[in-house]
Amino acid sequence: MRIIGCMSGTSLDGLDLALCDFNDNNNTLEYSILHAKTYKYSSLWESKLRNAPRFSGFDLIELDKDFGLLIANYIQQFITDYNLQNIDYIASHGHTVFHQPEKNITLQIGNGIAISSQLNIPVVNDFRSLDVSLNGQGAPLVPIGDKMLFSNYNYCLNLGGFSNVSFEKNKKRIAFDIAPVNLVLNLYAKKKGFDYDAEGKLGRKGTVIPKLLKRLNEIEYYKKAPPKSLGKEWLDEEFLTLIDSNSNDNDVLRTVYEHIAMQIGTILDKRDTKTLITGGGTFNIFLIELIKKYSKSKIIIPTKKLIDYKEALIFALLAFLRVNKKINVLKSVTGADRDSCSGTIN
Repeated sequence: MRIIGCMSGTSLDGLDLALCDFNDNNNTLEYSILHAKTYKYSSLWESKLRNAPRFSGFDLIELDKDFGLLIANYIQQFITDYNLQNIDYIASHGHTVFHQPEKNITLQIGNGIAISSQLNIPVVNDFRSLDVSLNGQGAPLVPIGDKMLFSNYNYCLNLGGFSNVSFEKNKKRIAFDIAPVNLVLNLYAKKKGFDYDAEGKLGRKGTVIPKLLKRLNEIEYYKKAPPKSLGKEWLDEEFLTLIDSNSNDNDVLRTVYEHIAMQIGTILDKRDTKTLITGGGTFNIFLIELIKKYSKSKIIIPTKKLIDYKEALIFALLAFLRVNKKINVLKSVTGADRDSCSGTIN
């Protein structure tokens, strides 16, 4: 089965597209990423997606439709760019606007019907709602892919808008968000006129603020046992409010780096283990140095294609499992009442 996986992350750096091939060979799932590309959002679309939580109900419905059409346009460009044929499905994560599982609420925009009607290819989307309705976190969803495709690693760590981790414990897959990463690092880079902190060069310039580091490390979320997940609302209300606006931005950024690495280090605390790191933060040399400083596990950096497109690959896998009516969301990860086969087929 050939599926185009589409992922729009909280960092708003663009839409990741990956054409993936899956073959269930005698219960051994084989995969390959045939082609992959990221299509950057215009400044207008970046602004719309960033401000979507403040839209009125009607405007949000309109944005859902328009973003679906934008996704369809990018996919059509992707198909043209690589002269793609014989595509069975499209797997679209959409873009998260609200994620409040404690209220049984999650919303990813990017209307699946709008996408399928434009491309005449069936679309699998809305992967989170069923799990949330089953009293789960609706996140993270990637661990089923870690379990099925990357089981030779003890830990799978993703460094995106938030960091999240996945691993086996007592023969169950455990996964959760660890701490914010690129959402905060990008925020402070933008104050300096950059879209992001390339290789962590800005972060190196500052000095750790001990009191701020202590405040951040004492955030209540870090004391909670999984399953647990983070969202933009939490970042605004629980994390950014602790940072003194009078502090030097370089020093704040440097402190956040230290905080991220320390929190990740508390998870990757076992020797003789291997950790696969993917996501945009993997290219941040300074962040990786700090993670290695605080972690006992051996850090493995894979190919650039896998770093960039692992999430798009795994959402394609979720669609593959959904179409084949197999479990694709694990209750051990999300805390839901049961495992589920999640996703809406349009």
